[in-house]
Amino acid sequence: MKSQIEDILNQVHRGTMTPKEAMAALKDYPYQDLGFAKVDHHREIRKGYPEVIYGLGKTDDQIVQIAKSIVQKGSNLLITRVEPATSAKIRKAIPKAAYNPSGKIVFLRNKPSLPGQGTILILTAGTSDMPVAEEAFVTGEMLGNTVERVYDVGVAGLHRLLGEYERIKKARVIIVCAGMEGALPSVVAGLFSVPIIAVPTSVGYGASFKGVAALLAMLNSCPGGVGVVNIDNGFGAAYLASLINH
Repeated sequence: MKSQIEDILNQVHRGTMTPKEAMAALKDYPYQDLGFAKVDHHREIRKGYPEVIYGLGKTDDQIVQIAKSIVQKGSNLLITRVEPATSAKIRKAIPKAAYNPSGKIVFLRNKPSLPGQGTILILTAGTSDMPVAEEAFVTGEMLGNTVERVYDVGVAGLHRLLGEYERIKKARVIIVCAGMEGALPSVVAGLFSVPIIAVPTSVGYGASFKGVAALLAMLNSCPGGVGVVNIDNGFGAAYLASLINH
């Protein structure tokens, strides 16, 4: 965003853009008021990454308008919690946008992000945790990180986790997605020295209370170095992991 402002000012200096045209280009900084949303174009300067759209609760038309305003500024686009029908409308308006159906996340890279220092590794206890993990995967990559996945290595068969030991120990940050009793982050934290970001998922039978049981277990993790995000919050886990990795 800063480079875009500098580019506009340079065009005025070179005479290729009039002051009036520059004012029109800058009128939406630091935010653009769409009536139903104020798109925070200044966030990239403050945070290092542009505003991310949370899809739930918004109409398809609202999502499309917000997405177009972000893309028109030359920023990267990330939209979470997007159903397939909505993704089709977004991609019709923004043909270059891609969609991860498992993670229900739309994304478009218009420019490179600052690269992270190491690898973020995403583990899941089971295959049912993959939608949350895929949201984390796409988010982590869009934030400029090298991200790898190791799926279905839960405590029901610890030999599966130990079989990936050499790969896991190379990670700089580990995201662990688990439902049911939510035990996997504690096991991983007891084996590896890097920060662990635990993501409780809403996977499990009745007494799992849609992820509450896993959340409480993770908050009570015995090994040090475990941080916990909200239930099913793959995006939040990846954002935090990216900050650590940068």
